[in-house]
Amino acid sequence: MATTPYLTSSSHWGAFEARTVDGGLEVRPHPADPDPSPILGNVASAVDPQVRILRPAVREGWLRDGPGPSEGRGREPYVEVEWDELIALLAGELRRVYAERGPRGVFGGSYGWASAGRFHHAQSQLKRFLTCLGGYVSAVGNYSYGATAVIMPHVVGRGVDVTSGLTDWPVIREHTELVVAFGGIPRKNTGVNPGGVVRHTAGEHLRAAVEEGVDVVTVSPLRSDSPGTTWLPVRPASDVAMMLGLMHTLISEDRHDPAFLARYCVGGHELTAYVTGRSDGVAKSAEWAAQRCDVPAAEIRALARRMAASRTLVTVTWSLQRTEHGEQAPWAGLALAAVLGQIGLPGRGFGHGYGSMADVGVPGAGVRVPTLPQGVNPVSEFIPVARVADMLLNPGAPFEFNGQALRYPDVGLVYWAGGNPFHHHQDLNRLRRALATVDTLVVHEPFWTAMARHADIVVPVTTPLERLDIGASRTDRHLVPMHRVVEPVGQARDDHAVLAELAGVLGVGEQFTEGRTADEWVRHLYDTWTGPVGERLGVELPAFDDFLASPLLTLPAPPADRTFLDRFRADPDAHPLQTPSGRIELYSATIAGFGYDDCPGHPTWLEPQEWLGSPLAARWPLHLIANQPRGRLHSQLDAGAESRRHKVAGREAMTMHPDDAAERGIAHGDVVRLFNDRGACLAGARLDDGVRRGVVQLPTGAWFDPVGDTGLCAHGNPNVLTRDHGTSRLGQGTSGQHALVQVERYEGEPPPVQAHRPPEFVERAGE
Repeated sequence: MATTPYLTSSSHWGAFEARTVDGGLEVRPHPADPDPSPILGNVASAVDPQVRILRPAVREGWLRDGPGPSEGRGREPYVEVEWDELIALLAGELRRVYAERGPRGVFGGSYGWASAGRFHHAQSQLKRFLTCLGGYVSAVGNYSYGATAVIMPHVVGRGVDVTSGLTDWPVIREHTELVVAFGGIPRKNTGVNPGGVVRHTAGEHLRAAVEEGVDVVTVSPLRSDSPGTTWLPVRPASDVAMMLGLMHTLISEDRHDPAFLARYCVGGHELTAYVTGRSDGVAKSAEWAAQRCDVPAAEIRALARRMAASRTLVTVTWSLQRTEHGEQAPWAGLALAAVLGQIGLPGRGFGHGYGSMADVGVPGAGVRVPTLPQGVNPVSEFIPVARVADMLLNPGAPFEFNGQALRYPDVGLVYWAGGNPFHHHQDLNRLRRALATVDTLVVHEPFWTAMARHADIVVPVTTPLERLDIGASRTDRHLVPMHRVVEPVGQARDDHAVLAELAGVLGVGEQFTEGRTADEWVRHLYDTWTGPVGERLGVELPAFDDFLASPLLTLPAPPADRTFLDRFRADPDAHPLQTPSGRIELYSATIAGFGYDDCPGHPTWLEPQEWLGSPLAARWPLHLIANQPRGRLHSQLDAGAESRRHKVAGREAMTMHPDDAAERGIAHGDVVRLFNDRGACLAGARLDDGVRRGVVQLPTGAWFDPVGDTGLCAHGNPNVLTRDHGTSRLGQGTSGQHALVQVERYEGEPPPVQAHRPPEFVERAGE
């Protein structure tokens, strides 16, 4: 048996060691990780040639007819070509588009999850390359917390990080008595972090907090989101109504803190007038809230009283802002904490994202990690990241975003590297129509994902296992040497090598590479990073070769004693927030001035179009929650062993309450069809009374597997069902967490799952 030594590497779900054994890959957690993620079980599949793109390929219709809009994307076979021809075709098309349309005709549509490595970061590589060519239309924000990223700077200022600068877990363990967790604190998400994490500690802290007496009240339709014993199975999309009901009890029973509202906030008067009904004639009482959230009014009042009498932390998951009017949940959660008056006190106040990412509540080293310079993009046109289909379907159409009146650019070429929008985006049948409108779609991918299958030019690229890099997270305190564990699979090349060759052909090679190879760039990034960081931290950092020879580099740990907004609490005049008032803006005159009816000037209950309280529920009686999967990160390595372990009947598992299943004649393990007006998908049924009645849960990330032009996904991707609509005109974030659907048992022989198989290949016409 041929065996190589273990080498270190890293992923977004943790550092690990890997070696080849008789041609296969053996992976084990990094010895420094006390609580490794089970998702490491997928890593070995990254080198499986059955799911890899082995050679450059071009869609047959594009090769035959040339660039132009085409319904053939995602439907036509591919012709495999040699690298020289692919480079020539791609360089020629880039020349044509830049000459005819200029840089505003190119969309640099990468998304940043391809690698935990800091140099071989596909998004950075692509943006640097396109900047060298003259620029590109960019995307701003993210799918994870796009609404939060826009609303919270208006509320607490740009200098406050409400996604990773929150109260540390040790402080919660020591000082908190009660956590009221809207959306719960789902431990499954704490294994993941952009750039990876060496020591997974969030889950350990959460378990210890509960064991040490911190009471966690979970407000969620899913019991699995709860780490504690108290579960309030709220009606989905009604969290804001419940928050307002809690505020009403606090105010009406004089259990709130008017002094805190007056000293540290603006808008307390407007918020109180709305909650009590003075401004609109509708008191947001516990009874009013109960009608919407389906939690008894007595329980709402009892919880409000407990919150006022306890050292209370109010936390809101990121999932709650991935819905229509998603800006309201974090804003209302912060307002609830402000009404209690506990913001800035140890273990109390507000949190956003506990259970959404590994680094929330876990301090890092406080230094920037090595990054590849991208240059300055001279093109000012952009879109919010979740509005890509809108842009492609409506070139020149107006849209609003965060107070700006903008227009969608007219894009002819989409260049995608490092992401799979058929995971992140909504209404996938609409996305397919949108992708059909452009002249050319270029995709860099290691795997035959749905995005690769819709590309005109398919560029096979390596995985992190096939190249040298530095693994690092913006909030971790470790750097991991990422070694080249295996040789490139098939004819794959790394993104940098492909773009460097293209840059050379297009006359910007020296500008792009600066005369360095990929490995020389990795060394350069490390060497230029160590000096300033070592000086700032007062430590001597190892030379690059010594770093490569080590299992990891550990930076000094800061004290784990952060409390959210504690300096502001201690002296708001000396430490004002970067808001117009310098205070927490419970009412924002800026937002009110935008005139958005879907995002008013203070936290507001806005009924969503799709929820169990809407008229649509008579037709579509089940509320779908499309949350993050347990067995993988997003759609990455969906063919891996851990991802497959969570599937049912070879398809993504849909979980529903046994009583809802019985009404439909559905048994555990059945293949079921979920459907609405936008599309349908097949899934394997799993029954669990930990899902609220009227709710079904289907994780995101199953590789999209369309069955012809029927609108059906055979594999269970819920984004054929979700609505492609911005959270509001303010944030324009994704609203893909929720949708109304119906579910039925699938009768007959279901279509086979083809998602992990390569597409059809044909010979070039005339050969």
